[in-house]
Amino acid sequence: MSIQDRYTEIVSRIHQAAARSGRKPEDITLVAVTKTHTPEEINQAIDAGATDIGENRVQELLEKYDKVKPVRWHLIGHLQTNKVKNIIDKVVMIHSVDSLRLAQEINKRAAAAGLVMDILIEINSAMEETKSGIASGDLRELVSSITAECANVRVRGLMCIPPMAVEPEDARPYFIEARELFEEMKTWDLPEERFCPDVLSMGMSGDFEVAVEEGSTIVRVGSSIFGPRNYR
Repeated sequence: MSIQDRYTEIVSRIHQAAARSGRKPEDITLVAVTKTHTPEEINQAIDAGATDIGENRVQELLEKYDKVKPVRWHLIGHLQTNKVKNIIDKVVMIHSVDSLRLAQEINKRAAAAGLVMDILIEINSAMEETKSGIASGDLRELVSSITAECANVRVRGLMCIPPMAVEPEDARPYFIEARELFEEMKTWDLPEERFCPDVLSMGMSGDFEVAVEEGSTIVRVGSSIFGPRNYR
C-alpha cells in the first residue's frame, strides 16, 4: 500500500472508532508522526489529506521544515530547554511539557516571539523510568504554577503514552485514567486565557482506535502511515 492509501485507511478506522463510541469524527485530529521519515514521504501524506505533522526531535523538525508543504507542526517528543528557541515559531503545539522549568523557558521564548504557545502536560501513567512525564498526582500543582507564572503559555490539556503492550486493549485502563484526569482538569478554576483544557492527546499506531473510544482528541500515528522507521 502507498502512504496515501495507508493514510486514508487510518482516517477510515478513526471514523469507525468514533462511530462506535458515539463521537463525531471531526472532533479527532490525526497527527502523522514523521520520525526518521523523509520530506518526500511527508509530502505524500499531506497530499493524502494530512494537516498536522508530529516530530519527536527538534533537529529533525528543523531539517524538514522548509522542505515540506504548508502544514501544522507539533513537537511530540521530549524537549530540552536549550532547544525551545529553535522551534518556538515553527510549531502550533508542544505535547511533552513535564516541568515548570520547561514551561518557563517556553514562556520566555514565546514572549520574545510575540506569541502564545499551546502546550500539553505529559502524564507518565505507569511511572516508567524510561519515559518522561509527571505523575498524575502532581498535575494540579504543575498546571497551577504554569498558569500563575507563564502569561505566554496556554495549557490545553494532556498527553498520555501508556506502557508498550501486546494487545491494544491493554492500553485501555491507562486511557481511561487519562480521560478521567482530563475531565477533572475541566473543573479547575484557573485563568481562562492561560488554561483551556480541550485537548487529550493519546493513541498511537497500535492502539489509536481504543484511544478514540476512550475520548482522545488527538491521535499520533506514524508507522501505520509511513511504514517502519528508517533508522540509519
